[in-house]
Amino acid sequence: MPKRKDQDGLYKRGDSPFWWASYTDASGARTRRSTQTADRKEAEALLAKWKLAAHQEKHWDAPPRHTFDELMLAYLADTKAIKRSAERDHYSAKRLYPVFTGRMLDSLTPADIRQYIRQRKSEDIQPATINKELRLLSSALNHAAREWGWVVSNPVSGRTLPEPEGRVRWLNTSEAQALIEAAAADPITAAYLPDFIRLALHTGMRRGELLSLEWARVDFSANLIHLAGINTKSGKRRSIPLNATARAALINRAGFRATHCPNAPWVFCNAGGQRIASIKRSFNTACRRAGLVDFHIHDLRHTCAAWLISAGVALAEVRDLLGHASITMTERYAHLAPENVRAAVAVLDSASRSGHASKEEKEVKRG
Repeated sequence: MPKRKDQDGLYKRGDSPFWWASYTDASGARTRRSTQTADRKEAEALLAKWKLAAHQEKHWDAPPRHTFDELMLAYLADTKAIKRSAERDHYSAKRLYPVFTGRMLDSLTPADIRQYIRQRKSEDIQPATINKELRLLSSALNHAAREWGWVVSNPVSGRTLPEPEGRVRWLNTSEAQALIEAAAADPITAAYLPDFIRLALHTGMRRGELLSLEWARVDFSANLIHLAGINTKSGKRRSIPLNATARAALINRAGFRATHCPNAPWVFCNAGGQRIASIKRSFNTACRRAGLVDFHIHDLRHTCAAWLISAGVALAEVRDLLGHASITMTERYAHLAPENVRAAVAVLDSASRSGHASKEEKEVKRG
């Protein structure tokens, strides 16, 4: 590999097809970065541009410039403890990195974002996934401007893709009962599963909320489960009422705890008191036994919402129970309440009859 130059200039690295630049930044520190081009003249032009920017920052108080890599490292570190999507953010950052590494933030343009979208589409990546990646970049840029005072624009703004309507798969009551019975067929390795399914169906809680549920958050006297902001996807506290079925499922879990692991803090744990980390395998086995196709754990939550809406419960109440961030998320279930729409259009019949009656009255008076 050619020896790296310590003075200002361009050099090649054995692990990269591009020219790399070495120069002194505004603080006097040595900076080495990829030009992202194999063309020598383009690389020379970029190096001259970067050296000029460093000179302007040092002598004319121009705002400092920052790279994509600086942004991502700082943002992920800054939000690691407060974002529930931190793991997902790291995955999205890995997808962004090959395209934007080494780029100065002030050089990013809407054309770069459109090109990124085209590239990801060519790899058969779904719009929802591409949007997650772009929203990470957008959030990081906004955070840098708001929290750190960086002078950066946001070329992502307004450029996410339209996404298809979300999938809604739910069970009727007989299918749900078949699933619970299938889960009960494995009482040794997955004794917790029937109670997990009952609680999910009758509380609408997410998988993570249930698997991380502690007994300290279960209030049998008030028939409530209290979730703190750290336990919910939205980061907001909420309390979930227990009906008779949900309460019975928790009492079953309490009995298991008293027999096997009286000091365990977790509602869903094994006989040794360790928290159940995943139920995917046992749940999929139960679905196969029950003859259910294309049904996932999160669909238990959809089922709870569908049952509530079909029974006439208001969308706003379902939103509050499920902890949706907005009513828009709950509206995906609105089509399951046709009686509400039927009652609404019936008003038109009434208004129409009233109008005809008024016309007839006028005719009588004229007569």
